[in-house]
Amino acid sequence: MNVLAVLFILSGLFFFFAGTVGLLRFPDVFTRMHATGKCDTLGAQLILIGIAIVNGWNITSVKLILIFAFLMLANPTATHAIIRAAINSGVVPWTKKSRR
Repeated sequence: MNVLAVLFILSGLFFFFAGTVGLLRFPDVFTRMHATGKCDTLGAQLILIGIAIVNGWNITSVKLILIFAFLMLANPTATHAIIRAAINSGVVPWTKKSRR
């Protein structure tokens, strides 16, 4: 079981790292939010699953499952709200202009 927990936690760390790279490398707010929104949600959930496996079935695991459910609702909603605010404030998506 510990090997499975370590795999979940390492997978979660990989997705956090990938989201951070996306945040630093992508050109505009829309692509950056896409990278961080997807990767942070999945990364946090994988880490929570790994921690729940390490703890076994007890009250702490129930709390971790509740946090997991909250993250499934809160992270995409927050990402959507930030993108909506960017659109409403006039931020335009990045486009690659051809050089001639």
